[in-house]
Amino acid sequence: MAAPFVQGRLRENPLSVTIITECAHCAQPMQIEVDSELRYRVKDEEAEPLVFQPLIDWQTFTEPNIIDAY
Repeated sequence: MAAPFVQGRLRENPLSVTIITECAHCAQPMQIEVDSELRYRVKDEEAEPLVFQPLIDWQTFTEPNIIDAY
């Protein structure tokens, strides 16, 4: 699945996804919503996950996929 910011920009339509996961340390379930503007919201207010975005200039990006940019 492509990230919502990629699909949203390709389709020129706002999108969001919900990621259902768990903490790698304590196995506590958590849900993270990410939208096509790279905004995110953690449904469990006590959870503090590490969320990051790659530092890529999308205006000049020409690689076949994001992995090739690293």
